[in-house]
Amino acid sequence: MNSATVTSTETSNGSASISRRNGHDVTHHEPQNRTNGTATTAPPKNPSQKYRHVAAVHKKTRPSCLSHDSDAAPSFIGFRNLMVIVLVVGNLRLMIENIQKVFAPSFHEFRFGFEQPIDMISYRQDVFLGLLLYFLIPCHLLAAYLIELAAAQQARGSHKRYNDNSSGGPSEQERKKFHKTWVIVAWAHLFNITLALVLTTWVVYFKIHHPLIGTLTEMHAIAVWLKTASYAFTNRDLRHAYLHPVEGERELVPELYTQCPYPQNITFSNLVYFWWAPTLVYQPVYPRTDKIRWVFVAKRVGEIFGLSVFMWVASAQYAAPVLRNSLDKIASLDLMSILERLLKLSTISLVIWLAGFFALFQSFLNALAEILRFGDRSFYDDWWNSESLGAYWRTWNKPVYTYFKRHLYMPMIGRGWSPQAASFFVFLVSAILHEILVGVPTHNIIGVAFLGMFLQLPLIHLTKPLENMKLGHTGKIVGNTIFWVSFTIFGQPFAALMYFYAWQAKYGSVSKQMTVST
Repeated sequence: MNSATVTSTETSNGSASISRRNGHDVTHHEPQNRTNGTATTAPPKNPSQKYRHVAAVHKKTRPSCLSHDSDAAPSFIGFRNLMVIVLVVGNLRLMIENIQKVFAPSFHEFRFGFEQPIDMISYRQDVFLGLLLYFLIPCHLLAAYLIELAAAQQARGSHKRYNDNSSGGPSEQERKKFHKTWVIVAWAHLFNITLALVLTTWVVYFKIHHPLIGTLTEMHAIAVWLKTASYAFTNRDLRHAYLHPVEGERELVPELYTQCPYPQNITFSNLVYFWWAPTLVYQPVYPRTDKIRWVFVAKRVGEIFGLSVFMWVASAQYAAPVLRNSLDKIASLDLMSILERLLKLSTISLVIWLAGFFALFQSFLNALAEILRFGDRSFYDDWWNSESLGAYWRTWNKPVYTYFKRHLYMPMIGRGWSPQAASFFVFLVSAILHEILVGVPTHNIIGVAFLGMFLQLPLIHLTKPLENMKLGHTGKIVGNTIFWVSFTIFGQPFAALMYFYAWQAKYGSVSKQMTVST
C-alpha cells in the first residue's frame, strides 16, 4: 500500500498548482491560452511528435528507381539537360579552334563546308534557278487539277445519263467508257509527274552547283511528284465509287468525305490546300482545328531559326573538318583510319540529324499545320525506342510511311501480291528516290544512298525476330541497341563520307591531286 499523501492547492492566478507529496512542495505549470481573462488548458501533444526517432521508414518492399521491376519509369529530363551541357561545352573549344584556323573567307569566296570555294556568280545563278523551280514545280499540280477537272465533267455526264434512264447503275458500255477514260487520265498523269521530276532533276544535276540548294529543290520536286500521284489515285477511286452506287462502292468511301463528296472536291481551292498541307496523302477533307494559335507558330518559327543556325555552325565547324581530314585516308584505303574517322563523324552527324529531324517534323510541320488548321499532326512516333529497324521505318517519318502503305503496299496486297514482294517493291521505289535526292544535288550518282535504303529490307528481316521474342525488357534493350548502332555508325556517317569524297574527287582537292598526278 502506498502511504504517500498528496495535497493540492491552486494558486490565485490559476497558472500553476502546488501539490504536496510526502511533505515536499511540487509546482505544476500548465500551458494556458487566455481569452477575455478566461484561462483554457492547451490540448495534449500528439504522441507521434514526441517519439520521432522510432518512426518506421521502411514500411514495404520497393525496388530501386532504375531497376527493371520498378513500378514507374523515372524521368530522365535531368540527364537530358546534362547531355546538352556536356555536348555544348565539349564541342565549344573545337568550334572556336576551327573558327580560328579555317573560318576566314572573303566575301566573294564562300565554302559552305566544302573544300572548293563557290564563287558568287555561280551562287547567284543557283539561287535564281532554285527560286524559279520553286514556282514552276507546283504548275504540274495545276496540270493534274485540269486533268481531273475534265475527268469529273465526264463523270457527271455519265452519272446523269444512267440516272435519267433509271437503270440504277452504269451499263456495260458505260463501264467500258469509264475504264477507257481512266486509262487516258492515268497516262496523262504519268506524263505530267514524270516530266516534273525529270526536268527538275536535269536542271539540278547540270545547272545548280550548290548541293544545299539542289537538295531543297529536288526535295520539293519529289514531294510534289508524290502529292500529284496521290491526287490522281484518290480521285480515281472516288470517281469509281461515284459511278457505281449499286455495287455498294459508296459505302466504302470514308464517312469524313461526305462533307465534300466527289466531284465537288475538284476545285482549285481544294487543290491549293492540299499543296500546302503537311501531308503527302490526298483527302477531300482533313480534320481541322478551330483557330490559329499565332504564339504557337512564333515559337515554332523561332525553333526553326535557332536549329538552322546550330546545324550550319556544327556542319561548317565540326563535320566539315572531320570530312576534310578523312580524304587522304580514303584515297590511301587506310581502313583503320577510315573506321576512326567514321566513329568520330558519327557523333556530330547524329547531333545534326536529330536537330534536323526536330526542325522539320516538330517545328516546321507543326507551324505549317497550325497556320492551315491541319488537325492530324502525328508526323512521327517514338522511333527512338524502336526495338528493330522495321519499327523505326514505321514510326520516324509517318507522312512517307502512310503514303507508301496507302498507295503502294496495300493496293499490291489487294491485287494478290505477297507481303514480301510488296515490301520489296516499296523499298525499291524508296531507294531510287533516295539516290535521286542525294546523288543528283551532289552530282554523284554512286548508288550509296540506293544501297543504304534497299539493304534495309534484309536488315529488317534479321531484326524482326527481336520484336516477337519473349525476352521482356531485355529483348527491347537488345533490339534498340542494334538499331542505334546500325543507325549512328554504319548508316549516315558512311554515306556522308562517300558522297563527300565523291564531291571532292569531282570538284575539290582530291580532283586537283588526281590532275597533278596525271
